Amino acid sequence: MSPTPALPPRAPARRRRPEWAGRNYSLLTGAAVVTNLGSHGALIAASFAVLETGGSGWDVGLVTAARTLPLVLFLLVGGAIADRLPRHRVMVAANTLNCVSQAAFALLVLAGDPQLWQMMLLTALCGTGTAFFNPAAEGMLLSTVSGEHSNRAFALFRMSMNGAGIGGAALGGAMIAAFGAGWVLAVDAAAFAVAGALRAFLDVSHIPERAPGGGLLSDLREGWVEFRTRPWLWSIVLQFAVVVGVISAAQAVYGPLVARDQLGGAAPWGLALACFGVGTIGGAVLMMVWKPRRLLLVGTLCVFPMALPSAGLAIPLSVWALCGVMFVSGISIEVFGVNWMTTMHQEIPEEKFSRVSAYDWFGSLSMTPLATALAGPAESAFGRSSALWGCAALVLIPTAAVLLVPDVRRITRKPAPSRPAPAPDAQPAGSLTPG
Repeated sequence: MSPTPALPPRAPARRRRPEWAGRNYSLLTGAAVVTNLGSHGALIAASFAVLETGGSGWDVGLVTAARTLPLVLFLLVGGAIADRLPRHRVMVAANTLNCVSQAAFALLVLAGDPQLWQMMLLTALCGTGTAFFNPAAEGMLLSTVSGEHSNRAFALFRMSMNGAGIGGAALGGAMIAAFGAGWVLAVDAAAFAVAGALRAFLDVSHIPERAPGGGLLSDLREGWVEFRTRPWLWSIVLQFAVVVGVISAAQAVYGPLVARDQLGGAAPWGLALACFGVGTIGGAVLMMVWKPRRLLLVGTLCVFPMALPSAGLAIPLSVWALCGVMFVSGISIEVFGVNWMTTMHQEIPEEKFSRVSAYDWFGSLSMTPLATALAGPAESAFGRSSALWGCAALVLIPTAAVLLVPDVRRITRKPAPSRPAPAPDAQPAGSLTPG
């Protein structure tokens, strides 16, 4: 009997994704894509829901402020809780609150004649959910990315997330024009339900359990010490308190008004926001291959072009010219975002990620409720064009001031991973998403 011929060695199965992009990465990416498809359209829909009821720029600003005020108020508590509880559970609970509040908002608009106070209340609930979601999501991101792959992981995830934002903004604008704002809000509620279901399956076994501490206030104090002892951190957060506030006022309040009065309505404004999303994809692609040595210096220089959209609305530019400046600003903010996340990843201890992130979010958003609430009165006092030029100036001035901080100019990328690389399937790259 002749021996059985040996079988040729079996070729290894081809991986469909990078070794660092395991199960968690796929779930987080899928959830972020779904969420961004809904939320980018819903932001436009909320503004036009107010305008469709006869509301003014003041009313749009109040509804926007109602979303951001509880977001600011609850961020620090959300960060402390996210460092104590399993982060994926905090994320799912926040998504559930967002789903319920957006569904109620949609029903209110579809039923007809929603009251201003009702819209403010429901957007406030959505902002509360986001306050607990953001620190948990950022903590998940930072704790599951290896130093070696962090730049590429952050850029790839943000590219997927922002790509969904492009479709969401364009589709949202078109749906508002065709069916009204209520249906776009309903789609957003459904998106939160799907995203929460995906995030329920995240594996957090790789994150070590926290040792019993001194309570919530003690956790907040520890996070504050980490925050205040790093000049690069608190100076850029102070910068973004102003920058985020005026950009929010320009895009959430003045943008829809300029679109309604001079650009042709919701669809052109949705197109301009979609071009911003295209720019963020371009920035993410750039950051997949570019690893600047001076992380914060390069990132801060890329904040200056964020003044362009406000200036473009002040002129106002034509729709296509406005799309061009939105594209450039999208590239710029994405370069900043990846460098900022990389710096946070290499400089902040893992067990304090969510708390430090909460102070970052808290400071960066602290002026947004005031800025959006005052957008209407500023328009009445100075005129819309002058108010928008003021927004552009308030992007440039604090950004120039931050360059005077030595650490912003000096912090460099570390050549070696700052912590052990994650196992391929147990500790894949996670991500920050908008809820």
